[in-house]
Amino acid sequence: MPTTPLAAAAKPAPRIAFEWMLLAVLATCWGASYAFIKIGVQTLPPVTLIAARTLIAGLLLLALLRLRGVRLPREPAMWRRFALQACLNSVLPFTLIAWAERSVDAGLATILNSTSPIFIFLLGLGLGMGMGGAEKPTLRRLFGVAAGLAGICLIVGVEALHGLGHSLLAQLGLVAAAVCYGCAAMFGRVFKGLDPMVPAAGSLLCGAAMLLPASLAIDRPWTLAPSAGSVLAVLALAVLSTALAFTIYFRLIKTLGPMSTAAQAYLRVPIGVMIGVVFLGEALSLTAWAGLACIVAGVVAMTVPARGGP
Repeated sequence: MPTTPLAAAAKPAPRIAFEWMLLAVLATCWGASYAFIKIGVQTLPPVTLIAARTLIAGLLLLALLRLRGVRLPREPAMWRRFALQACLNSVLPFTLIAWAERSVDAGLATILNSTSPIFIFLLGLGLGMGMGGAEKPTLRRLFGVAAGLAGICLIVGVEALHGLGHSLLAQLGLVAAAVCYGCAAMFGRVFKGLDPMVPAAGSLLCGAAMLLPASLAIDRPWTLAPSAGSVLAVLALAVLSTALAFTIYFRLIKTLGPMSTAAQAYLRVPIGVMIGVVFLGEALSLTAWAGLACIVAGVVAMTVPARGGP
């Protein structure tokens, strides 16, 4: 029975609303990770911190898959893809961020590490979007990229940029992490046909396999004495900011696409600010409210599908 234009237009609305909600949850999980990392690196070296994060999260997801009766694939080609995704989405960016947060202020780190949508847009232009039906880099999405970045600068404040140029290597590391995230979002489309928890678990287990030997050789973790706060921070990172976040991430790559999923990089900032307002009694300036409006506009521009599009 044919559907009317009205029914066809109304059908996607609940689904899109649910995906937006998941995008906000993902932004919250990853936005909180900066605080967890800041606490963790006080008594744990970056490589060991990230090795523990990926191992715990990977084993947790593996256990959940077993409970659901879902098995990880056995094909070597798929595990090579998991390994590449691990390098782009956890091993390199997680370690770079943990290392950089030892010397870079949180505000500047947020700006530099929230630029992944820009790199996805540029990658889309450079590759001609020849990756199996990825989104076209339209002017609307270009507006979303620009509006989101402007909103971040307004919310964090111009004073956060005063440190630009100091700790240059750490700042370049944060930009490199953003590039990795952009590449990971583009590459993540190869897992479109899988249960979202499968590539999340597979890539995290591959990441842990890469990081554990490095941790043993470089940090000798048996000689460390981490504080209770650092241990709790690692657990929070593993469960909330990694296991849960990666499962949502791979679902959104499938449903919203790389560019739209990358919008959570912008959402991290206002969510963090709102947490401060609600739980810490902080006040928002007029420029921060303007920045929040810019970010909402940017996220909508990058996530709402074009008419007649997918």
